[in-house]
Amino acid sequence: MEINPTTFPPARLFNISQLLNVVLPLMMSGAALIFLVMTLYGAFNLLTHGDNPEAIKKAYSTIVFAVVGLVIVIASFVGVKLIGKLLGVGNILP
Repeated sequence: MEINPTTFPPARLFNISQLLNVVLPLMMSGAALIFLVMTLYGAFNLLTHGDNPEAIKKAYSTIVFAVVGLVIVIASFVGVKLIGKLLGVGNILP
């Protein structure tokens, strides 16, 4: 069975750099959305449970975990770009 790349555009992926050009921006967008949801959830809990010290601690930890996760995602993005430059792969990501 042969897939025609003109009628099925994802079939145009020929190598790993083209695959990364498609997958990594989608993953970055997903990570940003998860960061936003976690931050809003932590802020909502912080505002609504202001009198409970245990809930405040949990809300702060949710926000801290969201920030740490975003930093890890950004660091991995920069790492992939750096490794691509060092190996001379060319333009891995736009």
